[in-house]
Order: sequence, then structure tokens, then C-alpha cells
Amino acid sequence: MKITVIAVGRIKERYLEDAVSEYAKRLSRFCRLEIVQVDDEKTPDGIGKAETDRILEKEGDRILARIRPGSYVVALAIGGRMMSSEELSAKIAALGVGGCSSITFLIGGSLGLAEKVLDRADFRLSFSPMTFPHQLMRVILLEQIYRSYQIMSGGPYHK
Repeated sequence: MKITVIAVGRIKERYLEDAVSEYAKRLSRFCRLEIVQVDDEKTPDGIGKAETDRILEKEGDRILARIRPGSYVVALAIGGRMMSSEELSAKIAALGVGGCSSITFLIGGSLGLAEKVLDRADFRLSFSPMTFPHQLMRVILLEQIYRSYQIMSGGPYHK
């Protein structure tokens, strides 16, 4: 299985880079992982709806350009479906058994994801109704993907 994570913006904190690297290393036993970072737009404080829409549009174009044809797309969105770790593991397993060879996870920037990106998604996933820093979300997502593979393989990590 090929897992791609497309995320808006660069990780700035070293400890988050280290965590992403650690989970990428752990996941190499189970899948081919690719992390794609697309440029974010500067977001000044107090911007209006028109400027927000313009920023989301530009970031959305960058995301959509990086999605490979045929990949199953999962957008991380507050309004998406919440799942337990076991349910996410079962979903990834079912996609693989169903012949899906590529899953792409999308993480938006500080403003989220453009509507056209959400419309492109095959599934919308929410980790919580809370808001998390988008850089930290990469670590959380990779940990949950790793946990999913551990659940599938019956490994001790999930306990």
C-alpha cells in the first residue's frame, strides 16, 4: 500500500520533524510513505472572507495538483466522521482488500481546506471537534496510521 500525506506548509519545530521522521521509519515496515508539503499562503490577522477564500483557493490548487489519479483521498476536516483507532484500521484494511493500492491523506493549513478540496475527497475524517495546529496534525495522523497497521498485524503497540 502507498500512503501519501499532502500537507500545507512546512514544519518549523525540530521536535515535530523528529516525530514525523520516527513514524515514517516505523511505517516503512508496512507501507510506502510519501509526505508532500505544499506552500502555504501568508495569513495576516483579521482578514476578511474574500481574502480567506483567496488563500484557501491557492492552497487548494496546490493540493489538488499533487493528488495522484486513482488514489483514495481522505481529507482531514473538523466536520468529517470521527472514528476510533480500530475503525480507521479496519477502513485502511478494507481499502487494501478491496484493491485500493494508494491512499492520500490531506491536511490543510491554518484556515483548513478549500471546499473544492473537500469535494474531491472520497472520505472526510475528523480526529476531534477540537482544533489542532496543522503541523502537529501530521504527527497525530502518522501515529494513527502506524497504530492502524499495528492493529492489523496484532502487534503490541495498540494495547
